[in-house]
Order: sequence, then structure tokens, then C-alpha cells
Amino acid sequence: MIQPLCITPLNNDLPDPMGLNPGESHRHDHEELWIITHGNPTHSVDFKSEVLDSPIVVYISHGKVHSFLPDDQTQGWLIRYRSDFIPQSKFNFYSGFSEKILFQLSHNYCSTTLESLCEIILRESLEDDPDYQVLRHLLSAILAKLEKDVRKEYMDESIVANPRLITFNNFLKILENNFHRPEGADFYAEKLNMSARNLNLITQASFGKTATELIETRKLIEARRLLLSTEKSVSEIGFELGYNEKSYFSRVFKKRTGVTPTEFREQSFILIS
Repeated sequence: MIQPLCITPLNNDLPDPMGLNPGESHRHDHEELWIITHGNPTHSVDFKSEVLDSPIVVYISHGKVHSFLPDDQTQGWLIRYRSDFIPQSKFNFYSGFSEKILFQLSHNYCSTTLESLCEIILRESLEDDPDYQVLRHLLSAILAKLEKDVRKEYMDESIVANPRLITFNNFLKILENNFHRPEGADFYAEKLNMSARNLNLITQASFGKTATELIETRKLIEARRLLLSTEKSVSEIGFELGYNEKSYFSRVFKKRTGVTPTEFREQSFILIS
């Protein structure tokens, strides 16, 4: 992607899907924000498909293998932007700990705030000399608004400012710096001066997963990235992520994804070549 940002309206006159975004599984070098206001498109991330119920927002981080197939009613917006355009997005940060980032929106919300901001971005981007500083502020406003509403939707106001959420975010930051190590929940709990049981209670309440599940998810998301972007062997990747035995790494990977690391690499290269 050459331009820092590109926005495309999705409507009944959808462009050729190959020109917009390939209908089959593919990877890209940018971030994508799909704001689906109408319709029930089919979306797949790492070969796991589901039909989406609009209105919904879907965030796809750079490097993910995904596909998007609109139906006849699909409407909304697709915003594509370079990773360095909005480098501090919380969506980007959380994508390292979750297989997918998506959440439902209210119809009223879609028809007001998001529509207005997207239309302004579209007008500015169509100028002969777009002001990318303005576009960055507008996209930051959309992301900030969505992040705020995600907190409102999935967390009580009392929880948002609660020390429990602060502890959870501190855990994610420590995990991001240490997930390559062969450490379990006890290691992170000790870093946070608490028991593994209390850490698990916090992560379960904040993200719906235990600390162990989040540690494993972060490792396997990185494993998929390395399988697709490097020529390292399965053993090398497993060792780099703290798995001392190739067979154990392969078992954990298959349990979570349904295929072995080798099968995932082979299937991915066939589909995205």
C-alpha cells in the first residue's frame, strides 16, 4: 500500500472485489477497518469463516490471512491505512492477544457519528492534494470513538476506571515483552505481585480468557506470522516462542487451529499465492 490511507464506500454498486479486496484468502501490508452498516457478508480470519450480522465493525491487523465476501445487501465503509499512519491504535495492540477483533454497533450509531466521519474522510481523500495530517486526526477520532464505545459496551463504567482493568493492561504489556519466553501464568502473576489465581480471575473478567489462554494465544498468533513471513523451520519457530520440543509445539498449534504448523504454512501459501 503506497498511500497512507484509502477509504472505499461499500454499497450496492460494489467495485470488482478483486479491485477492492480479494474475495479469496490473502494477506496485506496494511491495517483494515471494515464498518458494515447493512448486510450479512462472510468473513474469514486464518481460514475460520463466519457470517457477520450488521451493523458491525471488523478490524484486520497487518499480516493476517483473511477474506471478505459481501452479499447483495452489504453496505458500509472500508478504511485501509498503513501501520505507521496510526501506530498507537489499541485495536492493533489487542489484536496480538485475540484471534479476531469485531464488535456489534447500534443502528443509530452507524447512521450518525461513523457515517459523518467517514464521509468527511472520503471528501478530503478525493482532494487533488489530500491533507494527510487532517486524515490522521479524523481516523484517530473514529478509532478513539470506537475504543470508547467498546469499553461501554463490554465493561461497566465502574470497571473501566477500576484497578482491575489497570492490572489487566499491565499484564498485557508485560506479556508483550516476554511471550517468547517459556513462562506460564505464575511468572506474570509474580511480576504483578499477585497469585496466579487472582490474575486468572482478572483476565477472565476483563477479556473472557484465562492468563494461560492469553499467553498461548499470543504465542500462536506470532507463530502464524512467522510461518507466513519467514523461512524458519517449524522447530526454529517453536524454540523461538519458548517451546523446547517441536512435537509439543505442533500439538498445541493443531489443538488451537485444527492443523499442524506445516499444514498451516502449506495451505496458506497455496491460497494466497
